[in-house]
Amino acid sequence: MADIEKKVEHKVIKDPLTGVETTGHVWDDTLMEFNNPIPTWWLWAFYGTIVFTIVYFIIYPSWPTGLAEKGYLKGTGEITYKADAIVDGKKVVGGGKEITTHWNTRALLAHEMQNDPNELKRQVMVKKVAATPLASVIKDAQQSQFVLAYGKGIFGDYCAACHQAGGQGVIGHYPNLIDDAWLWGGDTADIELTIRKGRKGNMPSHAMSLTEEERTEAANYVLSLSGEEEVNPDLVAKGDKIFHTKGCSGCHTPTGVGMKALGAANLTDKIWTQANVPAATTIDEKVNAVKMVIKNGIKREMPAWESRLSNDEIKVLVAYLKLLSSN
Repeated sequence: MADIEKKVEHKVIKDPLTGVETTGHVWDDTLMEFNNPIPTWWLWAFYGTIVFTIVYFIIYPSWPTGLAEKGYLKGTGEITYKADAIVDGKKVVGGGKEITTHWNTRALLAHEMQNDPNELKRQVMVKKVAATPLASVIKDAQQSQFVLAYGKGIFGDYCAACHQAGGQGVIGHYPNLIDDAWLWGGDTADIELTIRKGRKGNMPSHAMSLTEEERTEAANYVLSLSGEEEVNPDLVAKGDKIFHTKGCSGCHTPTGVGMKALGAANLTDKIWTQANVPAATTIDEKVNAVKMVIKNGIKREMPAWESRLSNDEIKVLVAYLKLLSSN
């Protein structure tokens, strides 16, 4: 049966079963529309959302204005914090002038970092670790646990994008930080200098200075330095001469152990940062992996972090990396 609407006028109609007043509309002879009012609690909740919106609109940043000089309504709420400062080229957290600005999440974070009780406790611990020799930090269970927890956060924010979350790096791009084999030196002073000033790793391309055959011979010799037994002895002998006469030994030293000052890799330790030898399954694949590095050279750069990390943060990060590699 088609829905037919019937309207009863000038007369209050009630539902015969419940006695509830209806609107007077009837469908299909028996289906009636109740005339119930909105629940009071729902109505007041609705009014409350309107009041909340108006208050929020006034206090906090809200509506975009389209004006270039302001951009949006900044609200009446204010927040005060101390800006970071750069002293002698080094970042000092909260060491700058006091700033009062309109409420925003960036200012709120800075304010909480400088005033929250838990954050203040953490800063005290950071300073304590930074002032303690690394050997003592490692022996102290509380400090070493703090370093592993807090340092992981710093590493995740600034280092993991290249060196990966676990510090294992990416062969051919970024060094592994957990094998305790550091290109520019692995003591605390060397690591701190690397973090502060950054590094530039360069190896010239030998695409023009060496022939294809010479690159094959040099690759066989380089593999032999790390104990690879499947290399061709004749090619190794010829590669030995190339290594010591074509400039390779100038950076990697005559014995192939590398040079810390230049970040030249140790070729005798089976740790590969550029040629993906570990992924190769045959000797030909290993030779080709080394040949590609010889042919293309290396050009990579790590940025300096001393302007973005405080002295204490850098020291904690150094301790974290040493603990990570020692584990």
